[in-house]
Amino acid sequence: MIGGFSTPKKDKEVKVSSGMAVKTGQILVRGVTRYKPGVNVGGLGTMFARCSGKVYFTKKKTSHGQVRTFLNIEPTKEKTAK
Repeated sequence: MIGGFSTPKKDKEVKVSSGMAVKTGQILVRGVTRYKPGVNVGGLGTMFARCSGKVYFTKKKTSHGQVRTFLNIEPTKEKTAK
């Protein structure tokens, strides 16, 4: 950092939208605390896909009356080799 100034990172955002197909290990959200990990999603600050599938969002109300948005993945059905 030249001169002691630091620049904020610009890559903090949601990387996917609802209905998109994702692969295992793909980064879904980076640095956004507005969304919480749901089904088949791991991580807190940087959320990633635990399986391949389609992304969908759900909203749930907590016991304190706050509404939380969860990021979920619906797994795709893969054909098994015989």
